[in-house]
Amino acid sequence: MTKIPFFKMNGSGNDFILIDNRRGILNPDRWGDFVPRVCARKISVGADGLILIESSPQVDFRWRFFNADGSEAEMCGNGGRCAARFAVMQGIAPPRLSFETLAGVIAAEVAGSRVKLQMVQPKDLALDLEVRIDDQDHRLHFINTGVPHAVEFVEEVNGMVIKEWGRKVRYHSRFQPAGTNANLVQPVNRAHLKVRTYERGVEDETLACGTGAVASALIAAAKGLAESPVKIETRGGEILNIYFQRQGGGFEKVFLEGDTRVAYEGSLWEEAYK
Repeated sequence: MTKIPFFKMNGSGNDFILIDNRRGILNPDRWGDFVPRVCARKISVGADGLILIESSPQVDFRWRFFNADGSEAEMCGNGGRCAARFAVMQGIAPPRLSFETLAGVIAAEVAGSRVKLQMVQPKDLALDLEVRIDDQDHRLHFINTGVPHAVEFVEEVNGMVIKEWGRKVRYHSRFQPAGTNANLVQPVNRAHLKVRTYERGVEDETLACGTGAVASALIAAAKGLAESPVKIETRGGEILNIYFQRQGGGFEKVFLEGDTRVAYEGSLWEEAYK
């Protein structure tokens, strides 16, 4: 029986399975349903995503990030923070490190359980998009912070049914063919936002989304509703800090900072993924 060592970690309630794959013990391109099976809650480990840490000839390591449905994503902020801490704990990288993603090279600084991640350069900012959902006009805003995100500002995020709305935004023709993550954002003041996110690939609301927190902060700043640093209050109740500088009509030096947690480490039995 092949057993695969793994860690279970989370960043602000966004949970992940992490595997040191530098020796190539896994090839998810050939293992079919491996990722959705081990990410399935109640019948396996359960997680919002799976992260493989692999060797890189250029920087400290390379990662491959998979959503719970098995789709590979370019970037994940909370996953990136967990990957950085995992690499330091396992002696793969020093506390100041960088790693390859499909979105580009990411830099991070690890201080115990706290990780500050420098994000890739945001792109494709588009404000005040009129999007029709269920015969109602919605004013959405869009930015790619490593993955695509749509944002809608609301007066109160608590009590809203986000899953149905998020799915309709995610699959709306305006955001095809890639689709988009969808965020409801409540400005509390210029330094504090409440954010709820429907994540593409998870196909549900998650307790937190790092790239969504960054997208929400940047769009709020672009609309004159916030300024750096911005405190993001997640659905899970934890706080993420977003730092950035304005550069013309865009942004640079964007950072995501928050805590990470190790839940446990163990070994996947074949029964968990076969």
